[in-house]
Amino acid sequence: MDTPRSDDHHRVREWLLGTTLLAVAWLPTAVVAAVLLVVCLRWGPAWAALAPVALVAGRLSSVLGGRGPLPGRAVRPDDEPELAALVQDIAGRLGFDQPLLVRIVPGVQASLGRTRISGVRAHVLLLGLPLLRRLTEAQLTSVIAHELAHERHVGDRRATLLRFARAQAADRLDSRFRPTAPLAGPLLRASQPLLWRAETAADADAVRIAGTEATTEALHRTVLLHAVFEGLGEAWLAALAEQDSHPEDFYDALDAALDDPHVARRAARAFAEEDALDPYAAADHPPLDLRLAALPEHTGTPFGSTPVPLRTAAGIERWCRRALTHGDEEFDDGELRPVRLLEMTPHQLRELGDDTGSLLLHRATGRDTPAEAVSAALDAVADGTWTALARRLEPSLRWAPASLRNPLARTVLASAVARTLAGALRTAGWTPAGRWIDTVLTAPDGGRIVDVHEMAGTAVDTGDPGPLRALLTSSGPKEAAV
Repeated sequence: MDTPRSDDHHRVREWLLGTTLLAVAWLPTAVVAAVLLVVCLRWGPAWAALAPVALVAGRLSSVLGGRGPLPGRAVRPDDEPELAALVQDIAGRLGFDQPLLVRIVPGVQASLGRTRISGVRAHVLLLGLPLLRRLTEAQLTSVIAHELAHERHVGDRRATLLRFARAQAADRLDSRFRPTAPLAGPLLRASQPLLWRAETAADADAVRIAGTEATTEALHRTVLLHAVFEGLGEAWLAALAEQDSHPEDFYDALDAALDDPHVARRAARAFAEEDALDPYAAADHPPLDLRLAALPEHTGTPFGSTPVPLRTAAGIERWCRRALTHGDEEFDDGELRPVRLLEMTPHQLRELGDDTGSLLLHRATGRDTPAEAVSAALDAVADGTWTALARRLEPSLRWAPASLRNPLARTVLASAVARTLAGALRTAGWTPAGRWIDTVLTAPDGGRIVDVHEMAGTAVDTGDPGPLRALLTSSGPKEAAV
């Protein structure tokens, strides 16, 4: 008899959280608009009172407008019958009977949205090409089932408002000036469990259809794909864009990098570090370890152990490459010189990386040689002043939320030290252990492989730079520490 009242209580609480979060997110705009209105009415001409109206209208337009065309490339059943049949099968198993469009996007993404087609409400399922290339049919089934299950768990107006309000409030906390943080933080923390429960419920639906094993593998692979795409793929695209070039084998190179165990290990570590950074409880998804622990045991329905075939794969890949290179601009490959990442030498690939960390470390420490700069940084680690050095490397750290400053400072310093020390070691005869990461090196005698980046992070965490000092000494007399 208590269940209906309890359900009503939860519904009212979610409505209150959503509306309050939205009010807090809009509070700075409302205050500025009110001040403008008073100033304009008292000292300005009559038409000046339109200024706050324009401010609010502009803010509304930025939030609600800009829908434009649907993202991605449409998947037509006649062109991709296997993928269309799989989506239809999953939708049927979930009881999802609403109009559904499927579109392929260039990044690592899987999401369900809403739109109108000729006045008819429909859902849009976005699937990233890297997922379609790397996930087996069983793993892709789990991903699709999870997204379609969202309609059951967070598809009503109450949940939609809460998700929208959380996104608006969290967006205000990304800037240097965060006046709403004292109000938004507790509200975000109070509402986060509601979203996390919805995510684990969607995971349970995915398990029921695809099985525990496929869902576990899908979560792990999606995490890896996302980290490698952001860590390597976006760096390639940015560096080549500066050279007026575009990678015509981008997805093949991404696949090759994903098969490198050093890349996989670095990506898993990077994701775990990022997953732990949530100072305002803005994350709608639980951490990966919690999601994995919450998965129920179920064999699911047998699905294929290879990726779903794409009959128009060449055209889809070409469209996605152009979208990555040109964004919303008109596609014109003639403006950019095509290059092939898989045909580049390791040295050429290293040049696509961001080497500013090494330059900044020299400047921040005031030292001339790589060995001297690294030695000064290790001194800072040993005496506990490394956070001040990190702020000299990245001044914007001083504006980060207090709980994030040390983790972000660790990332900045470890990256700068690793790149600088790796350069000194290569000069001394060490060689990259793979073609994709230049801070995993093999000793000149071939008997030892070290991940300099991981060692730098460990040194900062433990306050013990000893192993890095020993490595620095091995860089030879010309690079000896002072």
